[in-house]
Amino acid sequence: MERPLELGNMTRVQEFVLLGLSTRPDIRDVLFAIFLTLYLLTLLENTLIIYLICTHSELHKPMYCFLGNLSCLEMCYVSVTMPSLLVGLWTEVCHVSFTACMTQLFFFISLICTECTLLASMAYDRYVAICRPLHYPLLMRPQVCLGLAVSSWLSGLLVSVVKTSCIASLSYCGPNVLNHFFCDVSPLLNLSCTHVALTELVDFISAIVILWGSLLVAIASYTAIGRAVLCMSSAAARYKAFSTCTSHLVVVGIFYSATIFIYARPSRIEATDLNKVLSVIYTVVTPMCNPIIYCLRNKEVQAALHRTLHWSRG
Repeated sequence: MERPLELGNMTRVQEFVLLGLSTRPDIRDVLFAIFLTLYLLTLLENTLIIYLICTHSELHKPMYCFLGNLSCLEMCYVSVTMPSLLVGLWTEVCHVSFTACMTQLFFFISLICTECTLLASMAYDRYVAICRPLHYPLLMRPQVCLGLAVSSWLSGLLVSVVKTSCIASLSYCGPNVLNHFFCDVSPLLNLSCTHVALTELVDFISAIVILWGSLLVAIASYTAIGRAVLCMSSAAARYKAFSTCTSHLVVVGIFYSATIFIYARPSRIEATDLNKVLSVIYTVVTPMCNPIIYCLRNKEVQAALHRTLHWSRG
């Protein structure tokens, strides 16, 4: 229900108060230690992957180009949301200025949309490698790989500019308390004291195009991969391919399930503890798991890491 308001008496909110992940003092210290550890671990994992890809010529391939972009994205992604989460756990509540809140929202939307399209590009890369191996050098030549990576970042940036502009143009006249650990779309829409139908429509359309569009590309790619794997004559090759694809599908499935549940609905939703838990999954858990699933289990990356450690010891 829209809040009645009198424009003449409306006072613009200057800051927002983030309630954080938990208000229970008995577990905040434990949660702070856990999430700080996860944050540092995520930064370490992704920094290591970027270093290995940049310093080893055998990793200068299209797949590792995407993985390097994903690692860079994950470092930015987790650094946008994690600081406010940690501050909230440390101080009980986190006060964020209006400008800082919109800035965080801008980078968050940009990065989450970029990740969606980048995961779809990576799924397409694997489809070409497994289903059309003879055409792989042509279909995934460096120019195409670079174009897909740049398009992922630009699409996220474009969507973020539109959505953030719509949300920032709304009026917020109180209350200013967000039941979340970062400035997200739905909690902000719930605090707006003006009509948000157009903003909701923009949010829903962008979710359909980015989330569902990239998900369909990923599903189509992995479906084709699954069929190709089933046709392999070697049981060992089938097992290896299924093992890799299954781990990828688990990460992709968790990420898309959480994001679609939160964002692909055409109306405002109340901020609940369930929404915060789901947000933790795609803002904390997947950035930490992606390097392990996509890179550190890869034999070429493991070999590069082994050589790096051997050189450092020598």
